[in-house]
Amino acid sequence: MQRRKFLRSSLAVTAATAAGTHSASAADAHFASKEVYEWREYEMRFGADVAQLENYFKTALIPALNKHGVKSVGVFKEWRPSDPAKIYLLTPYASLEQYAAVNGKVKADADFIKNSAAYNGVAVDKALYSRFTASLMSAFEGWPAITVPATGPRIFELRTYEGYSEDAVTRKVKMFNDGEYPIFQRAKLNPVFFGEVIAGDKMPRLTYLLSCSSMEERDKGWAAFIADPAWKKLVGDPQYANTISKIINTFLVPTSYSQV
Repeated sequence: MQRRKFLRSSLAVTAATAAGTHSASAADAHFASKEVYEWREYEMRFGADVAQLENYFKTALIPALNKHGVKSVGVFKEWRPSDPAKIYLLTPYASLEQYAAVNGKVKADADFIKNSAAYNGVAVDKALYSRFTASLMSAFEGWPAITVPATGPRIFELRTYEGYSEDAVTRKVKMFNDGEYPIFQRAKLNPVFFGEVIAGDKMPRLTYLLSCSSMEERDKGWAAFIADPAWKKLVGDPQYANTISKIINTFLVPTSYSQV
């Protein structure tokens, strides 16, 4: 009798452990299925040679990232340039693990080191940028991977939503997942990525990137978006009230070598 009880108890523990392992694995797999994005904003110094930074991206960094499995690296400039200029870098990774692994591999890559020599040799009195800011984002469940727009003339709109609390941003992400993507597509505001910021400044916040063929198409698209019955229904849902405290949008154009 005691032996049977022991066996039943052991089997129960084993089953519970297996179930727990399965749940953890499922959660890990679910998180891994969503891409991770690093977004950098370089603020150039007055009079700096922007071409030197761009040459570094074009001949050293992007080839090294591509070599180690990172595709679709985007480099953008402002649609209406400021002074000093700003350069934006988008790097998509399959997972946080790939982000960590690839950055280590790139730093040790012989070709990258050789091709970065001119960039690393810039004298201190000729520094190219003051600093760059960076944020790390986890893709939304409903849009888990980057969508590269078709080639041709295109303008990008980078939109950042700040929330007054973590819950507010979580509810806004849910709003996207619950029905905003088809509205964007019907309005021809072509989504590139959606990301919740998991490391960076001015948190909590989320960021997403849209693409259009022109500013005129962008304006028509937003008019169609706001007029869409599905949007009116969604925005009227009480669970999505007070999700955004500040919106920042920036208009960008791709560089000639951008892969997005």
